[in-house]
Amino acid sequence: MAKSVLVDLTRCIGCRGCQAACKEWNERSARKTTFRGEYSNPPRLNSDTYTRIRFSEKDDKGKPVWSFIKEQCLHCNDPACVSVCPVAALTKSAAGPVVYNYNRCIGCRYCMLSCPFQIPTFEWDSAQPWVQKCSFCSERINDGLLPACVKVCPTTTMFYGEQKEVLAEAKKRIADNPGKYINHIYGEKEAGGTSWMYISNVPFDQLGFRMDVPQVNLANITWDYISKVPALFGVVLVAGAGSWIITRRNEAEKKEGQR
Repeated sequence: MAKSVLVDLTRCIGCRGCQAACKEWNERSARKTTFRGEYSNPPRLNSDTYTRIRFSEKDDKGKPVWSFIKEQCLHCNDPACVSVCPVAALTKSAAGPVVYNYNRCIGCRYCMLSCPFQIPTFEWDSAQPWVQKCSFCSERINDGLLPACVKVCPTTTMFYGEQKEVLAEAKKRIADNPGKYINHIYGEKEAGGTSWMYISNVPFDQLGFRMDVPQVNLANITWDYISKVPALFGVVLVAGAGSWIITRRNEAEKKEGQR
């Protein structure tokens, strides 16, 4: 059964423990940043930051009111990124995570174009770049462990379990607490449903969530679109495959010369 996570934004205190735990578990480096007048850091997800806490400040009768939003891959039930990948570098596992195999990737970056939440990033500063994103700690899930970000959270902001159980918990919290939450579970229907879902006391459009994501399975839409441009698809595939072969050959020659 697929695993899922409910993020209760009313519980998040912005400690960024999840952000630090994610970096440690995935062995991602930190980058030097500059102060931009707000506290979200880094400014967006990147190839070294799979999850981050975004700070949202609103004015309430002259007083600042903070909301903290955890951002990461939502691991769609039927991901558009998986449907457009021509070499199956991205796959949706039965356990829930959308996982990436860099040995298959040809660098076409269709996944980045197709994602409705703009999650996958690219190692633009690397000589041998790969796509990077949250893996939902798939290796930990396979071993029966909690994802690193869920385990470290001090306020139980994230509720982890089977997808049906998580959705039921979201509905129960809304029903049991009249006036506390808005009546919207973000991720229940967006993009046809996602493994990561959110509940909040502030409307999601005010928190910077994308509200233009269709509530339908996007995998069918993206594949229908790509199937209408086979010539372009073939050119990109051949070019990407050629680049992949050249890169591997250069690596092999380099290793051979070091022997």
